[in-house]
Amino acid sequence: MVRYRQEKRRPGKVVNKEGKKDKTAQTKRAEKNSSSGFYYSFLTIILLLCLVQITISAVLNISKIISYKAKIIQITKTRDAALALNDQLKDNINNFSNVAGLEAIARNNLKMSSEDEVLVIINSNKDEEKEEKPKKIGFIKHD
Repeated sequence: MVRYRQEKRRPGKVVNKEGKKDKTAQTKRAEKNSSSGFYYSFLTIILLLCLVQITISAVLNISKIISYKAKIIQITKTRDAALALNDQLKDNINNFSNVAGLEAIARNNLKMSSEDEVLVIINSNKDEEKEEKPKKIGFIKHD
């Protein structure tokens, strides 16, 4: 059996009995074209606004990433300094827990000596060693 394909027919021009084209069909097509043009224009504007919003948010996110990385670096440096200070304090605790460490502290910081030693302290004039610093001039707060 042979099947016949049915072709879709487009409606032809609408013609009145008098042989003139129907103006209502033309106006319907014109209205349809103008409404679809408005629709596409409206969608284009919406898409442009979305594109602007995406661009602004991307720029803001990049700036946040940069500031967060700077904060991470700063916090890492602070942590490393704190760890170094902790290690130094642990070493000081170990040094001060034995007798030799306590004796060194007594000799250097407290200016002490043992029974068979003589301690000689030479004081230098502090006024000569210090350089004269210019006075800072600032605003005085009045209460």
